[in-house]
Parts: sequence; C-alpha cells; structure tokens
Amino acid sequence: MKPILSLCCILIAISSFTTPVIQVSETRSEEQKRTLRVMTYNIHHCNPPESAGGRIDVEAIAKVINNAKPDLVALQEVDINTERSGKGLNQAKQIAGLTGMKFYFSKAIDHQGGDYGVAVLSKFPIVDSARFALPIKKDLLEEMRTIAAITVMLPSKQKVIFASTHLGLNEPNRLLQSETIMEHFGNEKLPMILAGDFNAEPESKVINYFDKYFIRSCVKNCGHTIPTDKPEKTIDFIMSKPFGIFKTLSHRVIDEKYASDHLPVFAELSIVN
Repeated sequence: MKPILSLCCILIAISSFTTPVIQVSETRSEEQKRTLRVMTYNIHHCNPPESAGGRIDVEAIAKVINNAKPDLVALQEVDINTERSGKGLNQAKQIAGLTGMKFYFSKAIDHQGGDYGVAVLSKFPIVDSARFALPIKKDLLEEMRTIAAITVMLPSKQKVIFASTHLGLNEPNRLLQSETIMEHFGNEKLPMILAGDFNAEPESKVINYFDKYFIRSCVKNCGHTIPTDKPEKTIDFIMSKPFGIFKTLSHRVIDEKYASDHLPVFAELSIVN
C-alpha cells in the first residue's frame, strides 16, 4: 500500500504546483487583449527605390509587416489598378491577403488609369469605415490628400478608431488638412489612433498642432524615417487620443532599407482606461 500512497501524494503535489501557472496564463491573455501593435508604413507603391526598371515588389512589403506582427497598419502611397504597378492589381488587397488582415482603401487621386491613396489593415473585425478628402489651398495647388478611417472591435469588446493619412508637401496645406482631420474627429468619443506620413518634422507647426489633441508614441530621440539609405528626417508618426487612454509600451523605427523609401514605424500601445 505504501507505493500507492506515495504515488497519490506525488500527484497531489504536482497538481498544487500547476494551478498557479494556469492563472498566470489567463492574466497574460487579458493583458494581451488590451495591447495593440501598431505600424505605419509609406510603401512607395511597393517600388523598392534601388530596383531597376520600376520593379513592383508587394511581397517585400508584406514580409516587413509579417515580421513585425502588427494588429493595425497604416499604409501610404498605395496603388490600385495603375499602369506603373499593374492593371487589375489592388495593392491594398494584395498586402491584406499576404498578411492575413482586413483592409480599407481611401482614394486620394486618379493616377495612370487607376487609383492612388492610403489604406489601413486590421487583424480585428472592421465594424465601420469612412473616407474624407483633405483640402488644399486654391493659391497653393498640389496633389490632393485623404484619410482612411476604420472602427475596429478589439478582443476586449472595446471599439477603437484607426486612421491612416498622408499630408501635403506645403505647410499651409498641411495645416489646413490637419484642421480638417480634427473637424471630423475632434469630438469623437471613441479612442482614436492616427498614423501616417505627415511630411512634417517633430518641431513643426503641424505636429505642434496635433500635440494639442494627440499623444505621440515617441516624443524624443525617436529615430529618423527618411530617406532609407541615410535617414535624417522624422516625418512618420503614430499618435493617439484622448490623453490618458493609451500608454506606449514600446516604439521603434524598423531598419528595412530595401522595400520602400521610408522606414516603417512600430509601436505597442496599451489601453489603460
């Protein structure tokens, strides 16, 4: 009888040690539900800058995204059905397929028989979407701009707005576009993450304007994002609002020099409220 009793004691001891492990696993799962992995990436219409003959390499962009494993991605300079990238080819849809994500595209301009603009990718269900045109001044004509915004449902059942934009080349236009974005989203009650290529550096009027409403995922020593060969400017950002809702857990510029003329930016954000 002694061997049997000894075996029972051992099994009981093992059970008592394994219970806390299960509890830790459940705790981590809840934490993960409140953590968002966010990326913004100007993809240069999937044209590697150093490639010969205007090569289009959608797979290279998808590989960068897959390696980072983001939940949400803001894309800029996306081609759909254009001559240069391929008639009948939808880059937003292609990248979504290669990364296993859902997508929403917002057209900025007609280009080479197709569309050109920005897009968002999401691993979460998209429950709403919206496209807004961003204006330019009549005396300062340049390429029209846009914003793509989606509302996603997180595993925690929290709804969050995620938006991608690409602002203009001239500061007066960028300021007008920034004000237009806040006209659409300034009174929005849902938490919001805005990401993209702002064509503006950290101390610019445009970023100072957004700082009134949003918190950037990084404020100091954040790393340059363009050009990829010798980065010297920081113009790609991830920001969230309202204050106190999100906490930045990590921020980095990904050192990927082949796929685009911009370096992608990645951040982990935790929902604290």
